[in-house]
Amino acid sequence: MLRKHQWENILKDLCKMQYPLPIARLIESYMKLPGIGEKTATRLAFYTLDMPKEDVEDFSTSLRDVKVNLHTCSICGNITENDPCDICKDKSRDQTTIMVVEQPKDVMAFEEMGEYNGLYHVLHGVLSPMDGIGPEEVNIKSLITRLQKNDQVKEVILALNSTPEGESTAMYIGKLIKPAGIKVSRLAAGLAVGSDIEYANSITLKRAVQGRTTL
Repeated sequence: MLRKHQWENILKDLCKMQYPLPIARLIESYMKLPGIGEKTATRLAFYTLDMPKEDVEDFSTSLRDVKVNLHTCSICGNITENDPCDICKDKSRDQTTIMVVEQPKDVMAFEEMGEYNGLYHVLHGVLSPMDGIGPEEVNIKSLITRLQKNDQVKEVILALNSTPEGESTAMYIGKLIKPAGIKVSRLAAGLAVGSDIEYANSITLKRAVQGRTTL
């Protein structure tokens, strides 16, 4: 992530290239998106310039709405318009199982699969000491508190990505939960090491859930 003064330098360089300031600012904004370099950002900026005014206003409204109207659920940490979220409020779901995932997009992937009917807990990251991300920087403490307050939970499924950081986070959480006598399991066959849940298809996710193993 670039620092503020670095973005300011980029903006100055764009202005030196004779871009009008509004275009330079838009290019700079697009470059803040992952995987977008200067050339792609420039194409997107000029494409936006050619869009109908109504489409640009709708785009702007959508960007604002995701920051203004979306919040994190106080129970599970998923993104939601209402607190608690619809999943946490749904008493028809299996209250004995909580699936722990890294990001809100992982919840959406499992919900699209349609084979899991329990609850979720979103960490919003994984442990990464090299990047300065410890237990206090992710949503682990609230998970432990949640389990202490809810004796209905019989199993916690650790559905984290098969990366070194995901594996170490799963082991850390497992060690915290096991003394409470709660079953702790991981996703098994179906997810390759190094793969991301959000890119897995429904069949892969289904097999991973059905073939989970106990830690």
